[in-house]
Amino acid sequence: MCGIAGCILKDSEAAPVLLNCLKRLEYRGYDSVGMATLNGSKIYIKKDSGKIDEVSKRLNFLELPGKMGIGHVRWATHGPPTQFNAHPHSDCNNEIVVVHNGIIENFNELKKELIKEGHKFRSETDTEVIAHLIEKYLKESKNLEEAARKTAKRLKGSYALLIMSVHEPDKIIGMRNESPLVVGISDHGLFLASDMPAVLEHTNKFIHLDEREMAIITNDDVVIKNFDGEIINKEIKEVDWTPEMAEKSGYDHFTIKEIHEGPNAIRETLRELNEVKKVAKKLKNIKRICFVACGTSYHASLVGKYVFEKLLGIPTDVILASEFKYSVKTLDKNTLVIFITQSGETADTISAIRMAKNKSKTLAIVNVVGSTATREAEYVIYTRAGPEIGVAATKTYLTQLTCIYMLAASLSGKDEIIDSLKKIPEIVKNTIKLENKIKKISEKYKDAHDVFFIGRGFSYPTALEGALKLKEISYIHAEGYAAGELKHGPLALIEENVPVVSIAPPGESYDKTLGNIEEVKARGSKVIALGSKNNKDLKEISDEFIPIDPSVDEFLSPLVYIVPLQLFAYYTSVGRGIDPDKPRNLAKSVTVE
Repeated sequence: MCGIAGCILKDSEAAPVLLNCLKRLEYRGYDSVGMATLNGSKIYIKKDSGKIDEVSKRLNFLELPGKMGIGHVRWATHGPPTQFNAHPHSDCNNEIVVVHNGIIENFNELKKELIKEGHKFRSETDTEVIAHLIEKYLKESKNLEEAARKTAKRLKGSYALLIMSVHEPDKIIGMRNESPLVVGISDHGLFLASDMPAVLEHTNKFIHLDEREMAIITNDDVVIKNFDGEIINKEIKEVDWTPEMAEKSGYDHFTIKEIHEGPNAIRETLRELNEVKKVAKKLKNIKRICFVACGTSYHASLVGKYVFEKLLGIPTDVILASEFKYSVKTLDKNTLVIFITQSGETADTISAIRMAKNKSKTLAIVNVVGSTATREAEYVIYTRAGPEIGVAATKTYLTQLTCIYMLAASLSGKDEIIDSLKKIPEIVKNTIKLENKIKKISEKYKDAHDVFFIGRGFSYPTALEGALKLKEISYIHAEGYAAGELKHGPLALIEENVPVVSIAPPGESYDKTLGNIEEVKARGSKVIALGSKNNKDLKEISDEFIPIDPSVDEFLSPLVYIVPLQLFAYYTSVGRGIDPDKPRNLAKSVTVE
């Protein structure tokens, strides 16, 4: 996820306005930034890696001349965050310039085709092929709009694009396919942006582009067309958000916004399947798998253990990164060590990679391109969650799980798992619709002193992660247990009215989990159960029942059943008057051991 913005102004220079727009979009990406303006018959570009303020101080974006321009804040997806990979990108002659949010899935084949035709590339990004394709088609048609449409028909993947050219210096073209793009309309100019926050300071009037639509803006007009060139009449909508509200898309906190972004994050991560398959082909003669991670990533790793052992029958261990040094001597060349880290900078995990890489094959599952983990590990698989601002991991957890399932499916050759994974985003989206029900449940239990989470098999890591979410953002003491362990100690803590959250998807563990629920009910607990909406016996025994799509069985349940628990933690936090985005004593990335 990146942020893009563009404007054509009537009476003022574009650079100061664009710079402010990009600052409003920095929550969408902050590893590099760039701007391009068009003045007369020349394009001016400044860009570099780093956050906006530091790059602007080095380069002085305000010197860029002209009343029209485009800009970009980057969350790296292809190529590390460097000056060359920063947007905007241009064609061979610097006569066309492009910024892009999204992922072009077929960029490699397009790049090879263009190189054969004589095009010269300067970056490692997928975006640069767009500028060169437009260059190619502009030579044929002599019309920027037509060249842009022909280019769009060649692209596979998601994108929001802004395009400028010296050949038509009075317009900016914006195009959308699966990535957001809005047009802002004001008396002093026209705007294009990924999100409304970028330009709310200048206007509250917007046109929202739908899939496969394009906007052509000039000094005093905007025309909306589909990718076939047909004009579309779009409604101009007025919003009453403040810029601060809009950064969160109208949500009260980033945490709830990011929970709602979960389905799309899974969908974007599934686009990495071909890359995952390439990695899988290189992993031969593996006799043992060892996951290494911390916190939420550790819980994703525990799911990985169940998945890999079930599908591959390979012994799989899960080790906390801070404890890994005590296990290094067990590694050998037939061991694959998988490191999971959202930031790619977690100190304990980085230390573990350095210990392992001379003894075993190493693979990092990471959300940040160019981070230390991606440089240290032998193989890398990227989650495509985009920036996650809330300290509590939500959508990144879902993408980590998605990568684990894709890798296991690729190694085992079971394509039917991929088919099932493709249905998960819609199921998660529908599960989020239970939000109001879960909010009401949280209101009942927000003053609890202790909450216990139980599950068996694939649901055990979900219980651990649900407990972690509740404790870290609501400050309630919460513990996750394997349900079968209740009689080995934890049952002594169950007393009248203590909430017990039970994860009970349909599958081989269901009946035994039901028995464990009976045990805690007999001791006076209040049971909050998650299970298939078809399981009437579970609903009857529970004090609160959260119904889940019955097609989700134990095997894929971690991807769906965690979402109600994220919502439960969020609304409990809010109900207790806590800021869920910034829980006390915690940081997003733990960069010290």
